[in-house]
Amino acid sequence: MILSVHDLSVTLGGSHILQGVSFDVPPTGITALLGRNGVGKTTTLRAVLGEIPATGSVDFGGVPALGRPTHRLVRDGLGYVPEDRCVFAGLTVAENLRLAVRSQDPDFRTVFGLFPELKQRSDQSAGTLSGGQQQMLALARVLLNPQRLLLIDEPTKGLAPAVISAVAAALERMAERVPMLLVEQNLAVVRRLARDAVVLAAGRVAWHGPTEELLGDPARTRDLLGVGSTVRRP
Repeated sequence: MILSVHDLSVTLGGSHILQGVSFDVPPTGITALLGRNGVGKTTTLRAVLGEIPATGSVDFGGVPALGRPTHRLVRDGLGYVPEDRCVFAGLTVAENLRLAVRSQDPDFRTVFGLFPELKQRSDQSAGTLSGGQQQMLALARVLLNPQRLLLIDEPTKGLAPAVISAVAAALERMAERVPMLLVEQNLAVVRRLARDAVVLAAGRVAWHGPTEELLGDPARTRDLLGVGSTVRRP
C-alpha cells in the first residue's frame, strides 16, 4: 500500500472530528474518500499531510508519516490539491507554475500535454481564469514534480457540467501516472474514476470496498451518502 491509515483521530476546537479512522490506499488507481458534508474528509487529508495534529498512525510508502513536517512529506512525493485551489490570483499562469517547481527537471511536457490551454494562457493573470481553468492550474502545479501519491479535495466543486467532464478526463489520465486519494461529491465522477471507496460517517469509516459495490446498491448509497446512485458517466 502506498498509504496506510490506522486509528487516526483528530480533535479540533473541542470537537472530536475523526474517531479512529483506518483505511489503505493501493499504489495504483484512484481511491475515493466519500461521506456527507462535515464528516471529516478534508480533515483526513490535512491530517495525513501533517497540517493538523492527529494521533494514530499513518504510513506513507512504508515509512511512518504522522508527526513529520509537511514540507518533508511533500518533498518525498505527497502532493496536495486543496478544495479552494489556492492559485495566486495576482500572478500569471506561468508564474504560478514556476513557483511550484521544486525539482531540477520539472515535467512541463506532461503538464502542457494534459492542459494545453494553460500554455496558451501562460501570460494571463490566474485571477482572471475561469473556475475550471483555475482547477486545471492547481492540478498542473502538483504534476510538475515527481509524486508518489496525490491528495485531491473536491476538484469538480462548483464547475459547469462540461468543465467537470474535462477535469474528470484529466484526473483519469493523471491516475495512469500516480495514485490518488480523491475527495469528491459528484458520484458520476466517482463511478468513472475510482476503483475503491472509503465512506466516512460521524468521524469513523462506515464502509470500505469496491466503488461499484457501493454505487451498485442504491439503498446503501442513500444510507451512507444521502443521495441516490443513478448517475451518468461525465
